[in-house]
Amino acid sequence: MSMLKRPRRPRDPVQAAHQVYLEIIGEAARQVPPTPDDSPAAVAKRKGAGEGGKARAAKLTSEERSEVARKAARARWKGPSS
Repeated sequence: MSMLKRPRRPRDPVQAAHQVYLEIIGEAARQVPPTPDDSPAAVAKRKGAGEGGKARAAKLTSEERSEVARKAARARWKGPSS
């Protein structure tokens, strides 16, 4: 996925208002910000999350996996910290 550069609106309020006006009447292309879920970083994070866990689980021995699970269970069932 390539990062698309989009033109930024001017910082001057009068110029920004004029740009918005041009977008409304159709003289200029509408500038829609990208959604956070479509960013390349979000896509890479989603992809790496599943791969990293599987690779880690493959390296651990059954005793180590059991200890990790036991520690996670203790953390889940621990009362609310105050």
